[in-house]
Amino acid sequence: MMNISKGLFTLFTVVGLAACSGVQIEGSWIEPVPGMPEMVQGVTLENGGRATSINMATLQYESWEKNGDKLVLSGKSIGNHQTISFSDTLQIEELTTENLVLKKGDLVIKYQRQN
Repeated sequence: MMNISKGLFTLFTVVGLAACSGVQIEGSWIEPVPGMPEMVQGVTLENGGRATSINMATLQYESWEKNGDKLVLSGKSIGNHQTISFSDTLQIEELTTENLVLKKGDLVIKYQRQN
């Protein structure tokens, strides 16, 4: 019985430490602009749920929300004399101190944290 208790204690300690040391998603995340690798684009996720676009004039992020392994980005898409509100739900595939990988269907976006 003592070995089972020790094993459970160790398991819960490891799980608890992993949960407490979670990586924060807040920050600026960038990727190369497709077809123009010398330029970057991305999003800044601020504390309190505010989001802003990086080098994307026609896609203006306004807010974000993280629900488990989902990231919801909302804002406005501007083009052709019209503005359309959007809300996009993306799967968080990877989140480390340096990388954020998002997926929606076949689309995979690989961001790096901007310092």
